[in-house]
Amino acid sequence: MGKTGKREDWHLADFRGKKNVILAFVPYAFSRVCSAQLPSYEAELDRFKDYDTEVVSISMDSIHALNAWSKSMGTTFPHLSDFYPQGQVVDAYGVRNQLGMPERALFVIDKEGIIRHIEVLSNPGDMPDNEELFEALRKL
Repeated sequence: MGKTGKREDWHLADFRGKKNVILAFVPYAFSRVCSAQLPSYEAELDRFKDYDTEVVSISMDSIHALNAWSKSMGTTFPHLSDFYPQGQVVDAYGVRNQLGMPERALFVIDKEGIIRHIEVLSNPGDMPDNEELFEALRKL
């Protein structure tokens, strides 16, 4: 699916039967809203773990940019680079906007690999509400 900042391959299938996954597509590293959104997940990691859920962000930024960004935010969950081939995962999930960047989008995927919740925010300045994610996780 993508490369982590540690240049390791990350595959959604590795979590099948083990954990739920939240895929958080973000438009740009270091942007104002993205740099507020991802630390909000970090602050809630224990709650996500209570729901047996792995949080992962995905952007089309390079691994180097994602490493620097993660360090600046103090986040510990994986940030995946969809840099090359450019936007392959973004396109697979149908969240590339007309400007060529990912929409801010959230996918809650259950342990069986089924997408159970989708939230797409067309305005890149909008911030998602974590409580909506927890509500989706409660329904699993």
